[in-house]
Amino acid sequence: MAHHPIRGFALAAIFSSLIAAPAFGQSLDLSKSTIVDLTHPFDSKTIYWPTSPSGFELKSLHNGLTERGYFYAANSFCSPEHGGTHLDAPLHFARGHWTNAEIPVDRFVGPAFVIDVSAKAAADPDYLLTPEDIAEWEDAHGRIPQGAIVLLRTGWSARWSDRKAYLGDDAPGDATHLHFPGYGAQAAALLVVDRRAKLIGIDTASVDHGPSQDFLVHRIVAGADAAGLENLDNLDKLPATGAIVFALPMKISGGTGGPARIVAVVAR
Repeated sequence: MAHHPIRGFALAAIFSSLIAAPAFGQSLDLSKSTIVDLTHPFDSKTIYWPTSPSGFELKSLHNGLTERGYFYAANSFCSPEHGGTHLDAPLHFARGHWTNAEIPVDRFVGPAFVIDVSAKAAADPDYLLTPEDIAEWEDAHGRIPQGAIVLLRTGWSARWSDRKAYLGDDAPGDATHLHFPGYGAQAAALLVVDRRAKLIGIDTASVDHGPSQDFLVHRIVAGADAAGLENLDNLDKLPATGAIVFALPMKISGGTGGPARIVAVVAR
């Protein structure tokens, strides 16, 4: 089909208007925005839960010249669902709830509301977000709306290169002596049940704090058909409000979670 310059211009104008259209009370103008990567790379050093039987594995299938003389490279990879920067689907802790592939795609995109407890977590590595923390944040920034993506900044992503510092323990196969901050159960219920947040995320290995053995926060979030984002990076580069997050996991049929490339759009 021949290219029609007027039609192409019209389509470009329509697309531009959609991109700049208000959504969630915000405008998304990419020409005046910074894209922040909230994702740790996947490689041999990626952190997985201590009881995971394996980590991220990358195998080269071909890397070099082909018989016809051109360069070609391809790999295969293998990874547990839960490790590195990833999403927890509701099915992870709630029987019969959404799998990765069943989560409506519009739930992966939305306004970010960043709660910073890094100072409190520095003083207490097992710190739990409280309803009082949320009330204090809302006093300063306004009520968290329905459909929010709430991100908890603890400062733990700075420890990513040191497994023991990040998890609080590095005993192989043992998850009973971990230490890192997380959401408290009451705070999680306030966010996903009362405020009806669709995603909650954190820059640690779990939305439950390290010492948890009952994973109550996971159960509360999954039971509300919300989802969790874990092992986030660069939350210090996001404002308390105003960013828009795109958190797209692999679309795994029957999946309980999966690796995700998560980015935020922040107005300059």
